[in-house]
Amino acid sequence: MKLRPLQDLVIVKQSEAEEKTKSGILRPDTAKEKPTKGKVIAVGPGKLDDKGKPMEIGLRGGDTVYYGKYSGTDVEVDGEKFVILRESDVLGVLE
Repeated sequence: MKLRPLQDLVIVKQSEAEEKTKSGILRPDTAKEKPTKGKVIAVGPGKLDDKGKPMEIGLRGGDTVYYGKYSGTDVEVDGEKFVILRESDVLGVLE
């Protein structure tokens, strides 16, 4: 991947949209909701503090995270779909 996040941005590979409902009904493509879960691929160096040094980000590559439904910017690189989020848009890390 040739995409590098800046400042406090995080690149997340989206999980696949649910194909079926919990009761087993298949969803058509038009009814699938945007995934709100994904895997962190890359993390920026962090925002700069008052002295010009980057502040550490609490996420690492490989973390599985949840984020808001309408958060971030969807991008496609080399045929793969990613979401670019601010660290503050991440709601939680799945452990």
